[in-house]
Order: sequence, then structure tokens, then C-alpha cells
Amino acid sequence: MTLKNKVILVTGGAKRVGAAICGKLHEQGANLMVHYRSSQNDAQILRQTLEQMRPDSVELIQADLLDIERLPDLIKETVRRFGKLDALVNNASSFFSTPVGQFTEQAWIDLIGSNLKAPLFLSQAAVPFLEKRHGCIVNIVDIHVEQPLKNYVIYNAAKGGLAALTRSLALELAPLIRVNGVAPGPILWPEHEEWIDQSLRKEIIGRTLLKRMGEPEDIAKTVYFLIANAPFITGQIIAVDGGRSINL
Repeated sequence: MTLKNKVILVTGGAKRVGAAICGKLHEQGANLMVHYRSSQNDAQILRQTLEQMRPDSVELIQADLLDIERLPDLIKETVRRFGKLDALVNNASSFFSTPVGQFTEQAWIDLIGSNLKAPLFLSQAAVPFLEKRHGCIVNIVDIHVEQPLKNYVIYNAAKGGLAALTRSLALELAPLIRVNGVAPGPILWPEHEEWIDQSLRKEIIGRTLLKRMGEPEDIAKTVYFLIANAPFITGQIIAVDGGRSINL
């Protein structure tokens, strides 16, 4: 287990891609602090499942990441519980459409807050502990940083900021902390009614070079690689999208 006794905080880790990331890191020996906002049942089920394999290896922490004053507590509680912090995975994200003429300041606060502001302030709080461990940060970005998704103006801007933040922090925190990103393509359909349209789904898959959807495990494996097997990689964002980003 290449991550044996490593301690990793994963935000938004209770379900979907976050849960797959947690599962992969735990499989490789990591002890996890799993953050969730409202998915308490999912978080508890995940913890029970993982601790059946390795007891006392998973802790849960609830927080609204828009509450900036709360963010240092996530780091402090992780270190209090496990004694150290080896990696931070900024996975939590809000995602909803904001067409021009319809978006509000609250939409800006939500999307920028979860996708950009929280990763920045969480990373800042984690720095002293990650430096001690020569640790790393992995941010979950999006392929639409380069090719914006129509009607998602604020989300695109937020993830674009996260991409810039990834590179900037890599510069600022070297040589003791590595910072990289993973940019998912079509992995899971968003949990919004507009994405039920079968013709839209068919079009997206059709423009994916491998002609299929990816799996949450594809993201999880890449996150694992960047944490465990990439000691000379920093400041990079890896697209995990079946080739869609070069065929948009």
C-alpha cells in the first residue's frame, strides 16, 4: 500500500467522484478526513464501508465551505485526529448554469466560493502542515477551463481561476509542496434536469475520442498517481476526458 499511514483530507468526499477518490486513496493505505456539506448519510455509509476494511482509518467532518472562518478548522481537526497532513484534495464544487442576464450575486458567491475561494483558503491553512511532510495539493479543475461550457459563465470563470491558482501555488509553495490539478471530462452526468436530454448526452459522447463516458475511478486513479507516484510533477493539470478536450 503506497499511501500506508499517509493522511489525506478530501473535500466533497461523500459521493460521486469524491467517494471514488476516497475509496482509491483508502485502498492504498491512506487515513482519510472526509469533508461533506449536506450529504451526511452518504458520508456515514462511505465511512462504514471503508472502515470494514481498515478500522479507525476514516473520520468525517461537516462544513459549509462558503464559511471561510470555518476552513482552518478542517485542517486543524485533521491534524488533531491523525497527527499530520500529507495531502489535500480540493474536490468539492458547486455546478449550475448562469446564463448572461439571469445570474445573481448569490450565484457568484456560491460558485466562486466553492470552486476557487475555498481551495485557496484551505490550501493556505494547510501549508504549515504540508511543508513538514513534503506533501501535496490536488485540485479538481475542469476541461471547460480551455473551452467554456455555454450558459455556465460563472462556473467557467471559477474553474479558470482554480487552474491559475493551481499553477500559482505550485510556484509559491515549491520546493516543499507540490500542487497539481485534474481536469475531468464526461465522467458522470450532472445532477440537473437539463442534462437528462439524451441527444445532448449522445453528442457529448460522440465528440469524445474514446466514444464513451469515463468512470469516477478514472479521476480517482489520476489523483492517486499525483499524490503517490509523481514526485517530479508540479504545476500541471491533467485532462482525464477520453480526448474530448482536443475535439470540442
